[in-house]
This record gives sequence, C-alpha cells and structure tokens, in this order.
Amino acid sequence: MTDALKLLMVEDSPSLAAIYNAYLSAENYQIITVDSLGRAHATLDAFVPDLILLDIELPDGNGIDFLNHAMTLDNPPKVVVMTAHGTSDMAVNAIQMGSSDFLTKPFDAARLKVTMGNAAAQLDLGKQIEELSSKQRKTYAGFIGSSNAMQTVYQTIDSLAPSDATGFIVGESGTGKELAAEAIHAHSKRAVKEFVAINCGAIPGELMESELFGHVKGAFTGASAAREGAASVANGGTLFLDEICEMDLDLQKKLLRFIQTGTFRKVGSNTLETVDVRFVCATNRDPLVEVREGRFREDLFYRLHVVPLRLPPLRERDRDILMIARHFLDLYATQAGKDFTGFSSAAEEQLLRYVWPGNVRQLQNVAQQAVVLNQGEQIEIDMLALNVHHGLIERVEKENNTAPAAASSEQDGLAIRRAIEPL
Repeated sequence: MTDALKLLMVEDSPSLAAIYNAYLSAENYQIITVDSLGRAHATLDAFVPDLILLDIELPDGNGIDFLNHAMTLDNPPKVVVMTAHGTSDMAVNAIQMGSSDFLTKPFDAARLKVTMGNAAAQLDLGKQIEELSSKQRKTYAGFIGSSNAMQTVYQTIDSLAPSDATGFIVGESGTGKELAAEAIHAHSKRAVKEFVAINCGAIPGELMESELFGHVKGAFTGASAAREGAASVANGGTLFLDEICEMDLDLQKKLLRFIQTGTFRKVGSNTLETVDVRFVCATNRDPLVEVREGRFREDLFYRLHVVPLRLPPLRERDRDILMIARHFLDLYATQAGKDFTGFSSAAEEQLLRYVWPGNVRQLQNVAQQAVVLNQGEQIEIDMLALNVHHGLIERVEKENNTAPAAASSEQDGLAIRRAIEPL
C-alpha cells in the first residue's frame, strides 16, 4: 500500500467537516481539519499537505487568499476549493490562480471522492513528470537546453560519437552545427587527436583544394612554401566540413575519391598520401534540394549522409530560450560589472514569442547588447533589440518537424513574414 496522502481540510462548519471526513474515511488520506484561515496558515508550518480541500467563505477571510499563498510554496499542493455560493466567475478565478478543481455545496460522497481522486492523480502525474525532467540533461558539451528536441540531439551524438561513421549535421545558421561536430569529436576515441574545421562557403573555390589537401612549393602563384592541408593535420582525428553544399562541383569529385580511398595528392604533387580521418559535415541547406538542382553530387551525398543529425531552430526549443538567455545575461553582466539578475516576466514572454531567425547566435547578441546599453536589475522589454517592425513575431509551427534538413532561406523568409502580427 502506498503512503497516505496528506490532506488539509479548511472548513468552518464542524458538521460539514465531520461529513466530509466520513466521506473520505475509506480513502488513503491522512486528514487534518482546521476551521479558519489563521489555523490553516499555522498548520502549514508543521503539516505540509499534498492536497487541500478549501472552503472559500471563512470567518476570518476569503479562502482565495490562502489559495494564493499555497501556490507560492516550493512544492505547491493540489487545491480543491468549495463554496455554497459558487459562480462561474469564482470558479474561473480559482482555476486561474492554481486550483485543481471547484466544488459547489452541497455535494455527495461520490462527487467528493472523484474530485479528490482526480486531484491526487494530477499530483502523481506531476511528480512523474518532475522525475522524468530531472533525468533530462540540461547541458551537454557546450549546449544548453532540456527540451525534448535537444534530448534527441544529445542521444544521437552519444550513439554516433564512438563509431567512425560520418555525421551529417543539418540546421539553420546559428543553431550550433560546429558545436555539435566538436561534441562528436570530443566523445569519440579520436578526441586525443586534432579536430580541424573548414568552412566550405567562406574559402574561395580556387583556394579550397589547397586548404583541404595542401600544396607543394611553387604549385601556383604565391605558393612560396609547401603547406600541409586540413586532411593531413586531421590525420587520426576529425575533419569537419562546414557548409558542405557550397563546395565546388569539381572539388566534390576529388573529395569523394578521398573519402572512398583515404588517399589524396597535394596541389602540384604527384605523390599519393594516405591518412586516417573521420568525417563530419554540416549544411544549412536542404541537401536533397541541392542534389536535385545539380549543385551537389548524389554519390557524394550518399557517401556522407550516413548518420543524420538535425539541430532544431531555437523557435522549436520551447523554454530552452529562457535557459540560454539567462546564461548569456549572467555571463555578460559579470563581464560588464552590471547588476542584472534576470528578465522581467513581460520580457521573458516576448523572448518566447519571438521567432529567432538568427537562432542562438542572435539571442546571444540581443542579451549582450541589452547588458552593455542598459542599467538595472531586470532586463525589460524596451531593452531587447528585436527587429520586429513595431510588432511581435509569433513562434512558427513547422509543417514537418521531421524534415531531414533546415528549411530553405526562401521558406524561412515566408514563414517569418507570415508570422508578423501588429500590436
């Protein structure tokens, strides 16, 4: 038998209190009955209830005041309010303040048992959710967030890292693709070797081959000395190819051969070199669209697309937004010697509603700018530099959250434009 739930009954009528006690006598409750708000408050010091059955009309005040106090406790109990003068407005008010249910007198034993049983079930469900949440990781390898979307990311990295399988990371700009690649490397057996990152979209095409494979002296104008490429530096470690879909098609062919054979030639050399490299790549585009449009080789895609890892945009990460915002606020307030300790409730609401087209990188910049340009203990709405053109942007629901890649920039632009609403 499970432990009895502690039930505090606040009822000023001795006869009704006796009846309710009798109704619940066969249930698994430890009941303490008090007849006033004063005694109810005093009882909380020694008796921490799981459930409260609360009369509204009491000799020394209104039970709603006690309900409000109960909701401020560290572990708020489930409260069922009751009154002989029930109205729909009163019921709505009680529920809005945290009450689990509302009983209008008179009621019979069956109604009381069912109502208290429902409250007990809600309490048990809340404990199960809290226990599950406590097992979820709130941080992981530089990531911050406990949302279900991020738990999936953490689990995928845990599974992928120990192998030598290629990780194919997709996600919008600012979602942390390089951070994910570093996590894969750090949790792998190659962690003692080099992690080398190349941004395929930031290096001119004519220099990309040299950056990747290196060159010998005199291989081209300006090659005054031999240079090791990323492939050689990453030998035994991990080579991260960021924005892989922006690589030139001719170089994609050479990369495919390198992946298949583990061998390459430096620019200007006839010597075949062999390395042992683990590949991780990333893109903010839809790779299947790039393949279909002829901008990315299909054979290279299937060679690289072994274990996909999708990083969710910030707008899909629920209250992770506030966790990340508070982290950056603490960081920059400490660096700047400011007194900021948090965000106002209104500012937090706006952070949650904003669509964050720039994702975590944008949130970081917003937090830093708010700290640098303002003073106070709380960040208010008017301190948040959000480019919303006189309106709040509502969070966007993706039509298909299981898509293998981030939406195209055209789709994102459309979603953001549709999301803008006037104040």
